[in-house]
Amino acid sequence: MDLTTATDMDSNKLLNLALRKGGDYADLYFEQTTFHSIVLRDGEVNAASTHNEGGLGIRVVSGQNTGYAYTESSLPRDREEAARTASHIAQGLIRTSKPAPIATLNLPDRYRILKPWEDFSPQEKMPFLYDLNDRIFSADKRVKKVTAQLSDSTSRIEINNSLGIHCTDVRPMASLSVTCVMESGGQRESASASRSFRMGGEFLTSDLIRELAQEIITRTSFLFGAKQPNGGEMPVVMAAGGSGILLHEAIGHAFEADFARKKVSIFSDMMGKRVCNPGITVIDDGTIAGNRGSLNVDDEGVPGQKTYMVTDGILTSFLHDRISARYFQSDPTGNGRRESFRYMPLPRMRATYMDNGRDTEEALIASVKKGLYVDTFSNGQVQIGAGDFTFYVKSGYLIENGKLTQPIKDTNIIGNGPEALARITGVANNCVIDDGTWTCGKEQSCAVSCGMPSVLVSSLTVGGRV
Repeated sequence: MDLTTATDMDSNKLLNLALRKGGDYADLYFEQTTFHSIVLRDGEVNAASTHNEGGLGIRVVSGQNTGYAYTESSLPRDREEAARTASHIAQGLIRTSKPAPIATLNLPDRYRILKPWEDFSPQEKMPFLYDLNDRIFSADKRVKKVTAQLSDSTSRIEINNSLGIHCTDVRPMASLSVTCVMESGGQRESASASRSFRMGGEFLTSDLIRELAQEIITRTSFLFGAKQPNGGEMPVVMAAGGSGILLHEAIGHAFEADFARKKVSIFSDMMGKRVCNPGITVIDDGTIAGNRGSLNVDDEGVPGQKTYMVTDGILTSFLHDRISARYFQSDPTGNGRRESFRYMPLPRMRATYMDNGRDTEEALIASVKKGLYVDTFSNGQVQIGAGDFTFYVKSGYLIENGKLTQPIKDTNIIGNGPEALARITGVANNCVIDDGTWTCGKEQSCAVSCGMPSVLVSSLTVGGRV
């Protein structure tokens, strides 16, 4: 279906219809997205899919009320009906003001598409999956099964709102993930690895295939000599990169301003107060070129930006959409995000990471008499109100007398977000942004990324053998 976006005149008509029963603000979100995916199993590319979707979402904000409606139709009468529906849901105090004259934002280009995905056929993508499969099998005789998936999407969005803001964005996404199963002496182990960037077909290179093949062989092989550690309270050194899930789950969600506005977040009343040791700075960033979480503009027409949530240990900013920014009398931070035109935007993270400290990872490890070093995670959960979290640790090492010793696997680390943040007593100078296929599921799914330098948390609960 052709979902050509509206002209300025059409948009102005829809905004006026959306505000006909009153309202402080209205916006239009047009989207057209194309998805492709191919999957390799058992040595063959045996599944492929393509999907197109598009539509228009219309939001009206009136005081504390929000009306939202969407349509997948490009017919004017259907779009106008969606505007009337949103207006009816949000109806509030009648306003005489009209939408402001439309002005187009000039935006940076953080994810230039050098090779559009629509120019790539499945047949042109397949050799990369076969190369990945062959490299993994030839690297280790213990390999029994490889599953790999290559997916790409391109979203074209347009935003018009009653403030007079108009902008467009073309958002690519490319992801390659692989799972490997090895078997030796009756023991089976599996591991996964992935890469994801906002890129076009230039994403696919021989270097990428070599890198993923080596990583998945190393990760899976490691598990044969690893054991589940004893549980208990202990210091934990979290490795640079994927350990950033700690920031995302245990801390980042609590900094999203809708939770703070509703007094759900444990940090709701801590703006301007110390939340961790000096020297710790936590950032949510939409400006990293090609990063999975980056945005030229968010889904409310706010340009992507870099937001310092914690600066030298002090809470300095929540992550705002337009609604929370108005409530806190602050500026929106470019964190209004949505899964698609079917959803209202919410404050959501982008690329969340901790800035470098002054220590080295070696010094952090050397300072621990007995504890854990953890480097690979598979998932995590957090209770926003209390801040309690748990993460599943796929791999790491015991630390004994300041040295890495026994490889470990399959354990949990458990703690409380604010307490864990306050217990970070050392930050290394080796920050890494993890470029895996991280996805955040806060009512909706959004692509994100995370990272951090190696850090020492003085005490966390490790769930393992008793």
